[in-house]
Amino acid sequence: MKIQITARFTGAVLFEHEAENNTLRITLEAAAKAGANLAGAYLAGANLGGAYLAGAYLAGAYLGGTYLVGANLVGTYLVGAYLAGANLGGAYLAGANLAGANLVGANLAGANLVGTYLASANLVRAYLAGANLAGANLVGTYLVRAYLAGANLEGEVLNKAPISLINLQWSILITGQYMRIGCQRHTHEEWRDFTDAKIRNMAIGALAFWREWKAPLLAICHANHEGPADAPLAEKVVA
Repeated sequence: MKIQITARFTGAVLFEHEAENNTLRITLEAAAKAGANLAGAYLAGANLGGAYLAGAYLAGAYLGGTYLVGANLVGTYLVGAYLAGANLGGAYLAGANLAGANLVGANLAGANLVGTYLASANLVRAYLAGANLAGANLVGTYLVRAYLAGANLEGEVLNKAPISLINLQWSILITGQYMRIGCQRHTHEEWRDFTDAKIRNMAIGALAFWREWKAPLLAICHANHEGPADAPLAEKVVA
């Protein structure tokens, strides 16, 4: 049986595969293995549970409501893909590029997102319980009402959505216990207590940046703080 994968807007055939007892999953796996360009592919509601799609090129693909539980999506290129409502529970997405992808309401429970690029992705109302986000890039990611209980971000178990700040000299990500500024990640308390000399040695221009933004950033840390500290974070916030 021959199955074709077509483009969402033009209907053009992007890939076709013929095999006995063929399925869309088998066809898509064949496309990934062949290195086919599946940009803009229409795969809405497809059953791709457990599919091996490592390295597949699916930029801008429409995968709304797709069943991808346990799928191997290592290194998959999904920039701008539409995955709203997709079920990616337990999927392996290490190193995948999901920049600008729409994952509204997607189920990513227990998914492996180690090193995944999620910059500017839309994860509003996404379910990320127990997901592994170690090394994931969340700059500009929309996480409003996302469920992150038990998710792991660089060894920190999250209980609420991180706060991401962009359009500054360095990107900033604030969680319940840590703040990352550029490549520097430290606890809220460590940032509060750093000396000018320590900040100056982090990067060129770091001290001037810190003097300008220290008070508002530590105020955000305080508002988002979780866990015990040596002293209430707000007590040592200075301009």
